[in-house]
Amino acid sequence: MPQKLSEIPHEQAVLLAVSTPTISEEKTKEYLDELAFLVDTAGGQAVKQFIQNLQYPDPRTYMGSGKIKEVAEYIHENGIDMVVVDDELTPSQQRNIEGALGCKVMDRTHLILDIFAKRAQTAHAKVQVELAQYKYLLPRLTGMWTHLEKQRGGIGMRGPGEKEIETDRRIIRQRISLLESRLKDIDRQKATQRSHRDKFVRVALVGYTNVGKSTIMNMLSNAEVFAENKLFATLDTTVRKVVFGNLPFLLSDTVGFIRKLPHGLVESFKSTLDEIRETDLLLHVVDISHPDFEEQIAVVNQTLSEINAGNKPMVIIFNKIDQYTWVEKDPDDLTPRTKENTTLEELKATWMAKSNHKTFFISAKTKENVNEMKELLYEEIKKLHIQIYPYNNFLY
Repeated sequence: MPQKLSEIPHEQAVLLAVSTPTISEEKTKEYLDELAFLVDTAGGQAVKQFIQNLQYPDPRTYMGSGKIKEVAEYIHENGIDMVVVDDELTPSQQRNIEGALGCKVMDRTHLILDIFAKRAQTAHAKVQVELAQYKYLLPRLTGMWTHLEKQRGGIGMRGPGEKEIETDRRIIRQRISLLESRLKDIDRQKATQRSHRDKFVRVALVGYTNVGKSTIMNMLSNAEVFAENKLFATLDTTVRKVVFGNLPFLLSDTVGFIRKLPHGLVESFKSTLDEIRETDLLLHVVDISHPDFEEQIAVVNQTLSEINAGNKPMVIIFNKIDQYTWVEKDPDDLTPRTKENTTLEELKATWMAKSNHKTFFISAKTKENVNEMKELLYEEIKKLHIQIYPYNNFLY
């Protein structure tokens, strides 16, 4: 009798990270918590974290030999399935760590690619992910296939299609060439589709992964976009026609960004990201309940700048205010106040004062402040409509 999905044991993972002089150990711990969420999204379970303070990662084994030995002892004593490193490893680092630990070793990039492979639903998304996987694998072929032969299945083993050990660089380069040609055809088709969306203002939801973009998309458009408390729940861009009052516009939900998003994915998802580049207004969704929401804002802004969309008109939507918590500071405590001691009202006043963009504070879950947001969005979209289509203003 086949096992139920809930009964299938999770692969257990140990997480590794190096804390350098530019990144505190506390911040490194927060990064590993996000990596643990990535492992959970991939279907695994992070059971232990190891952090080492170094000037820079060891060029041979990422961590020092003493720490690697400590990790190896823990792995062997507890029957751990795999190790996940929070940075991208060089091919030689990965081989050396695997040799020292005797188990499967993945870096952050490989894990994210595996999640994308798991989440890809449409033919378009699958081609994009497959191309990124092959580009990642190409410089890592030496010793890779022996490793794959020993480790069948599991996280990181969702190969991009080729199963045979004799797969070599020539075959992979041919496959990359074919996929790039396919994506060019898709890009042309997508560009044609976008050009036909004439006489409509285009609005795109952007933000860090798992901040509630798809929930807001569903709320504004009555669409049925998949929303889940997982990273990268949405890979394919969904576009819906929305009408506020008498004003129609196109709303798109896009793939979430993340710290250290693999460059190969950014390149492969060009046609998806073009939806952002060609939009008229960005709705930047932020999870205000997340302790590092300001860093997440910076990551999204940096990514937008990298894809030449940083100068777009933008509205910031602080979501999940129903989950925001703070701790009242002891009056006798003379240390400076931190974010944890800031009330939601103080945070609102701060951001509304310092931001160059319109800001809204809502809960998509409880619908708090949603109607006010819709009214203000209507005014912003109407302004853009008048600017872009001055001869089509019979609506007002």
